[in-house]
Amino acid sequence: MEAARILYCHCAYANVVPEKTKTSVLDQLVKAGVEFSAVPDLCEMAARRDPRLAQLAEGGPLRIAACYPRAVRWLLASAGAQIDTSGVEVINMRTDSAESVVHRILDIGDGRTGENG
Repeated sequence: MEAARILYCHCAYANVVPEKTKTSVLDQLVKAGVEFSAVPDLCEMAARRDPRLAQLAEGGPLRIAACYPRAVRWLLASAGAQIDTSGVEVINMRTDSAESVVHRILDIGDGRTGENG
């Protein structure tokens, strides 16, 4: 089974994700030494229809640390990024704890709290 790629959204402009959560998730990803892509803000990229979104959406399983799963899927679709929704997991940093987010991103133990959104 192909390992999931990781995409971290810093939600820099929307201010909907607690700063402490964002910082903790980012720090833990760096400390884990895993490869991941980071973007300043998926909302802003979608509004500009940034072609990098299509590149990020291609290429197999993907775990996205951002906000509400429905919102992220809608943003990608509205920007023209075709994603295989069965291979994409959006992890909600807006409502889940940093520890839960990191566990789900790295597929460690049972950090699942459900898709809030």
